[in-house]
Amino acid sequence: MKSISLAVAGFLSTIIGATLIINTPMMAKTEQKMHTRISQDRLEALAKYTKVIQTVEQYYVDELNITDIVNKSLEGLLANLDAHSSFMTKKAFKDMQIQTEGEFGGLGITVGMRDGALTVISPIEGTPADKAGMKAGDIILKINDKSTLNMTIDEAVNLMRGKPGTPIELTVVRKNEPKPLVIKIIRDIIKVDSVYTKKIEDTDILYIRVTSFDKKVVRDVKKALAKKRGKIGGIILDLRNNPGGLLNQAVGLVDLFVDKGVIVSQKGRIKSENQVYKATKPGTYKEIPLVVLVNGGSASASEIVSGALQDHKRAVIVGEKTFGKGSVQVIMPIGHGEALRLTVARYYLPSGRTIQSKGVEPDIEAFPGEVNVVKDQFEIKERELKKHLTTELEKLENAKKKKAKKAEEEKKKKDKKLIRKEDLFKDNQLKTAVDALKVLQITQGTQKGK
Repeated sequence: MKSISLAVAGFLSTIIGATLIINTPMMAKTEQKMHTRISQDRLEALAKYTKVIQTVEQYYVDELNITDIVNKSLEGLLANLDAHSSFMTKKAFKDMQIQTEGEFGGLGITVGMRDGALTVISPIEGTPADKAGMKAGDIILKINDKSTLNMTIDEAVNLMRGKPGTPIELTVVRKNEPKPLVIKIIRDIIKVDSVYTKKIEDTDILYIRVTSFDKKVVRDVKKALAKKRGKIGGIILDLRNNPGGLLNQAVGLVDLFVDKGVIVSQKGRIKSENQVYKATKPGTYKEIPLVVLVNGGSASASEIVSGALQDHKRAVIVGEKTFGKGSVQVIMPIGHGEALRLTVARYYLPSGRTIQSKGVEPDIEAFPGEVNVVKDQFEIKERELKKHLTTELEKLENAKKKKAKKAEEEKKKKDKKLIRKEDLFKDNQLKTAVDALKVLQITQGTQKGK
């Protein structure tokens, strides 16, 4: 304990020494009192911290070394600042570097802390977690046999990451489910296409799905728009269950549809870290009607895109309220292989509103599920009659089976790039987005006619 006390005393001596150098006779007495008070407050706070550490080391039921005590206190400090700040030990920092720079086996979910609970922001489309049935908003109670209560995000991520091909069990609480669900997942290398496009059947609407904001998003969206230039009557940008990613890609995507003004600003305590990102005019698709789809799994960069387009009145936002993650974290190494993940700023949309803990409210609220369609009884009877006649004519059509099968295979290949009318009725949010876009097309066409 002597070494800690001496370290604190040395630290305080430095502060007091600095104060003596700064406090020249030229400075006002009020300023002297202020500096003295600040030094005394720091002295008292550090003395209290040292006393608590000494007491824990001396009397706690289990023997703890001084490094463990300090590390635990730092973990508690950072965790209590906000849900995204954390202290990383040497092992945790190394694991984080592997996660961001290397290839590893994972589940394909993005998690965050909401009200102290480990919550799925969204499963990434096509990944093991998505295929196993994980959903945005799921609260993870247990990872295998370990409770997630009082567990940090880094600890949870480290437990979920593992060798490809190995199994894991997640116990989750899901809204409207009477009891916790146990979901079994096999880890795999996470590789997904971040952008893909489809055409809505019998329309000039281009559907663009962005699953996450990796470094290729703006390039791929530009390519899709250029390929269809002159043939697009409207765009549906689907950001549902998109957990975010690179800020520059979010800014670049908004810049494709907005030609001037602020896209997003970043503000913190350090003025030099404050930044404002603005739209540029070249290459803007300003005239094409645009609808953006979001839900509770849309977070971070997705919220910047949808919120900025909403503030610029450039797009209609359809779906559900977004997750609400609008803060900026940086990794700060502190020596000995350890680091801090610290929230240093928040994002603000063009109107000045913040996303953090509030999310983006859709202009048109639409819930997931199928569209209820009232079936025409006459149509059903007619269909049954046709079915009967078809059965009677089967003998005449045997010769055509091979040709029909080949045509069907060709149709399926084309269908991968096509969203059919019957598909729309299986996705209420997408159907609502298409209807909203058709209204925009009519409205904007009328305004141009004037």
